[in-house]
Amino acid sequence: MKVCIAEKPSVAREIANVLGANRRMDGYYEGNGYQVTWTFGHFCQLREPEDYRPEWKRWSIHDLPMMPDSFGIKLMRRDDGVVRQFNVIKNLLASAEEVINCGDAGQEGEVIQRWVLTEAKYRKPFKRLWISSLTEEAIRQGFANLREGSEFDRLYQAGKSRAVGDWLLGLNATRLFTLKYAAGQKQVLSIGRVQTPTLALLVDRYHEIQNFKPEPYWVLRTEYRGTMFSHVAPLKKGKGDDDEPDEKARLKARGYFVSQEEADAALAAVRGQFSPSPTLKSRRLSKRRLPSST
Repeated sequence: MKVCIAEKPSVAREIANVLGANRRMDGYYEGNGYQVTWTFGHFCQLREPEDYRPEWKRWSIHDLPMMPDSFGIKLMRRDDGVVRQFNVIKNLLASAEEVINCGDAGQEGEVIQRWVLTEAKYRKPFKRLWISSLTEEAIRQGFANLREGSEFDRLYQAGKSRAVGDWLLGLNATRLFTLKYAAGQKQVLSIGRVQTPTLALLVDRYHEIQNFKPEPYWVLRTEYRGTMFSHVAPLKKGKGDDDEPDEKARLKARGYFVSQEEADAALAAVRGQFSPSPTLKSRRLSKRRLPSST
């Protein structure tokens, strides 16, 4: 039998339908020489600190940074569904004539499936299905052009390196900041490669809104055949209004008049040259920035 491992049940079902594996078994589909099984996201994870050294289970600033000599993985055994489905996959792999990695076409998909193969102690060569669509035509074409799994070794190493980086930063920094700044407060200051800079962007934006000072601005407008037109100078190429130091400068950069005198002068320069004549419209921003050009 050829064993196909998809990343989620819905994908396995689509692949099985195309391959003719129409018999629903316990944890997989079977038929036409194929067994199509699935994971549902991450089945394996990098080992916890205490899996490397028992003393790392206790949070101590004196043990930081925690840097294992090599990183290993383990099955998420706290989830009974994961354990049960992993055992199905492991049993299928034990008697497989050929294995086809049908994980999502990307770095994370490669890591998810490779870790399952590693944890199941599967060491033989395998094929890789590389598709970006689940249409019948795409699946058939993908199986007609299966690639060697070894072609994606560097993609897997890149994904594994990212996971290791997340482990080193997240676990060490979280313990450091919690022990240093929240000791005795019964809370964890969680630090992460993605979550921390994202949270910083949200906080910065919140403070920007809270400290926003409205500024008046003027726009020249004219009505022609029932349609209102206004002119605002476009931003210079390669420059955004976020580059300006304050709200008045940002308004000016976007082509708005920031003083009554400038607006009156512009109106006087064009008055009488159009019919009907332009009018001057005054506005005032309140509690929010001017919308971006995009």
